[in-house]
Amino acid sequence: MDFLLDPDHCYPALLARDARFDGQWFVGVTSTGVYCRPICRVRTPRRENCRFFPSATLAEAARFRPCLKCRPELAPAARPWSTMDAAEVLAREAARWLDECAPEDASLPALAAHLGVSERHVRRVFTAVHGVAPLQYLQTRRLLLAKQLLTDTRLPVSEVALASGFASLRRFNAAFQEQYRLSPTALRKGGAKGGPRGSEDIAAGASGAAAETAELRLDLRPPLLGSELLRFLAARAVPGVEVVDVERLALSRSVRLVRPGQSDLLGWLSLRLSPDGVERPQVRLSLSPSLWPAIAALMPKLRRWLDLDADPQAIAAALGETLGPAAEGLRLPGSLDRFELAIRAVLGQQVTVAAARTLATRLIARFGEPLPDAAHAPPGVTHVFPAPPALAAATVDDIASLGMPARRAQALIDLARQWPALAFAQGRGTVEDAIAELAALPGLGPWTAHYMLMRGWSWPDAYLPGDVVLKQCLEQRAGQALRPKELIAAAAHFAPYRSYAVLQLWREAALKPRKGTTP
Repeated sequence: MDFLLDPDHCYPALLARDARFDGQWFVGVTSTGVYCRPICRVRTPRRENCRFFPSATLAEAARFRPCLKCRPELAPAARPWSTMDAAEVLAREAARWLDECAPEDASLPALAAHLGVSERHVRRVFTAVHGVAPLQYLQTRRLLLAKQLLTDTRLPVSEVALASGFASLRRFNAAFQEQYRLSPTALRKGGAKGGPRGSEDIAAGASGAAAETAELRLDLRPPLLGSELLRFLAARAVPGVEVVDVERLALSRSVRLVRPGQSDLLGWLSLRLSPDGVERPQVRLSLSPSLWPAIAALMPKLRRWLDLDADPQAIAAALGETLGPAAEGLRLPGSLDRFELAIRAVLGQQVTVAAARTLATRLIARFGEPLPDAAHAPPGVTHVFPAPPALAAATVDDIASLGMPARRAQALIDLARQWPALAFAQGRGTVEDAIAELAALPGLGPWTAHYMLMRGWSWPDAYLPGDVVLKQCLEQRAGQALRPKELIAAAAHFAPYRSYAVLQLWREAALKPRKGTTP
């Protein structure tokens, strides 16, 4: 299969440096052996010297090296959402698992076991869809992450190697030299001038100080309504776990990374968003020293949490003239921890946002885990959300005493006891399977199942059946009362981005006090 893209379509966008195509494809320049993003500011190469690839992995498989100017490792990912082709769904799930799994767990047998298919089948399907074998895809992701860490931080090269997923410094150096024809130390010397703020003062071997000062840059496709994203999260922020400052476009929170067979990794993160309307928006990220070794598994979660790989133009086009212009740049707030999101979704059933936040605050006070080294964490971040075993061991009376019905308390306990065996917890299966699995749990209805999928899976096309505010908004636009089937038909107009339509309708409703609640 030929994976090269048509230059008649790509070259004009390259000439215009069109940010809409950033991350959708990359251009390899045969005269230099370098591949770039469409937005690269260097002199545009001649058309006959350009080869257009749908992914960085394919560009590297063709022996092109990443540009040191536009830095392909920062490009937002392409996220096709079609689920019509089973092979594409399997290949995308395989890529997602390779992106998010811990480096020590990444192997072809483990991938095949996760997907429930043979190694031969996953290799064949993955290669047919992505153009490279799974382990070659993984190697590219590791090298690009290492390139970013070498450029943006002053972490020692040995720690960069381990954080990127390489078992030893020797293997890392060999892979880097073979793929990029450059040593890691040479890249660092020729990389960003001085690195992030304060990094020029960090001694090369002072890994703790380097980790505390390091700041990563996360790119995305413009525009970005960062203030709306943070406003949504601020309304639901639980004291002790997260602190959101909408005015300063800043967010800090605690993080729990689950590592099978090992103790959970606890830490914190802080980030700052670009102001609304900036031509090249980005996110600046700082982490606690404890989280840098797990950056390979954490980075995809961060991007999904903030919806940094969204395609604003495609979303606005799907929402149409009624919602599109006002919603352009809107992001779908996801989650860093599906268990936390699931528990908070149950807490929010049939109550207001403020009431759900109060319940979550009480839950943290009773069952939350103090954040290690909280003295060095951002102000206000003191606890980590409870792990599943903590709630699984609780009694109904323990949880109901926080101010909720016994049935809901039991639902929380049942959910914790079945975690992480649920397919939803691991991101496996189809959308329909996940909804059916969640809706079958005691105390969870269709609304909660769809909401958990919308934010826990970052599913862009969720419709929340029975949502009162959504019903009111759709009826107001239709100018008449709508029956359940008619509501579904009205919302179908916004497919395949109904989740964004839900966010925009909630946003509009928040400006006009109405009866009913939103989660």
